[in-house]
Amino acid sequence: MAKIAIIDDDPDILDASSLVLTSKGHEVITANNPDDGYKIVVDNSPDLIILDVMMNEPDDGFFLAQKFRKNNITTPIIMYTSISKTIGMDYGVNEMVPVDEYVEKPISPAQLIQKVEKLLHKHIER
Repeated sequence: MAKIAIIDDDPDILDASSLVLTSKGHEVITANNPDDGYKIVVDNSPDLIILDVMMNEPDDGFFLAQKFRKNNITTPIIMYTSISKTIGMDYGVNEMVPVDEYVEKPISPAQLIQKVEKLLHKHIER
């Protein structure tokens, strides 16, 4: 199955997401901050990245996604966000935030698996 990197500063999100994905046979690697997240992606070449918007700073996830793309890391990215509910803004996939999919927290296990499988399938077809 796939190797998936989860980068989120919330230990509950890391644990819950890891549990759901490993139950489906995926290998999961985690980091709880942007610096460690960048390192695990570079060192492990995951098939998919799940990235939180807000970590140490409110926009860490945005900057990390840009850094991945700027350094030619084309791995699909799912961005976890609760920010759109907080500020009433709806993000779309765009050049400023180069991710493949947004997922509003909290996410159900079924929705997480569906989004992951969709992006993994799309990535394999490339």
